[in-house]
Amino acid sequence: MQTRPLGRTGLHLPVLSFGASSLGAEFRSVTLDEALTSVRVALECGLNFIDTSPFYGRGMSEVLLGIALKGVPRDRYTLCTKLGRYDLAHFDFSAKRVAESIDVSLHRLGAGHLDIVLCHDIEFVPMQQIIDETLPALRRAQAAGKVRFIGFSGYPMKIFRFILDQTDVDCVLSYNQYTLQNTRFADEVLPALKARGVGAMNAGPFSARLLTNAPLPAWLKEPEAVKAAARKAAQLCAARGSDIAKLALQFSCAHPDIATTVAGSANPANIRQWAKWLAEPIDADLLREVQAIFAPVRNIGHLEGLPQNN
Repeated sequence: MQTRPLGRTGLHLPVLSFGASSLGAEFRSVTLDEALTSVRVALECGLNFIDTSPFYGRGMSEVLLGIALKGVPRDRYTLCTKLGRYDLAHFDFSAKRVAESIDVSLHRLGAGHLDIVLCHDIEFVPMQQIIDETLPALRRAQAAGKVRFIGFSGYPMKIFRFILDQTDVDCVLSYNQYTLQNTRFADEVLPALKARGVGAMNAGPFSARLLTNAPLPAWLKEPEAVKAAARKAAQLCAARGSDIAKLALQFSCAHPDIATTVAGSANPANIRQWAKWLAEPIDADLLREVQAIFAPVRNIGHLEGLPQNN
């Protein structure tokens, strides 16, 4: 698996990483065997950067990940978790909760330290608290040796400008904003990150199943025109003997200034398939045809979090 540097952290991450949200049964019921095997297969395939959160499965993801990693040498994987979001509408970015959350995550994961900790989905709260209280508390945890690098994650592009205009972080994670249909993260934020040496991570290459052949979930927020274009693009890929998910994964992982793209599955066969797809060259002609389909709806997304944060 190819690796890239994460900003100025000194970390080198695989271009494709394992997202452990699925271990928390966020999308379907998951068996213990599926969860444990998925982690093992991810490591075997080179997806040795693992992203989780106490929000995923309300702790279940971290617990199962800790079980799966038991006995695996700590230098075989890089671990990222988050804090601040604990349920659909439960957010707590206070300094007190930062310290508690890090200790709980360390216990669940069976780890002596966390490589990266991110403030999770900061667009759902008044973001000045992240500047004034949350990030300073994370820097204290970093100084204590519990955390190596810190940052934040979220969906709206405004959150990145808001934080970076006021303080420094080591890395950030954007989701669903560098895909076949939506490249806003690269267009609007990535140049500023690169100039400052802030590591860039991307999640959601399939954009919540939009860029797959799976039935679209009822909770998908994208406008109908975007969904229609995605169905048309998927049909084109199938007619060409390919899979839109393959093209989507290859595209998202190809950007040289994005250290890693996080994709999650509790199906070991999916993970093996992804690694195989990444070893193959992208079909440039098919990519151009798909991008032409998406051109009328390019960079159209949805609102997420508080209105003032979008």
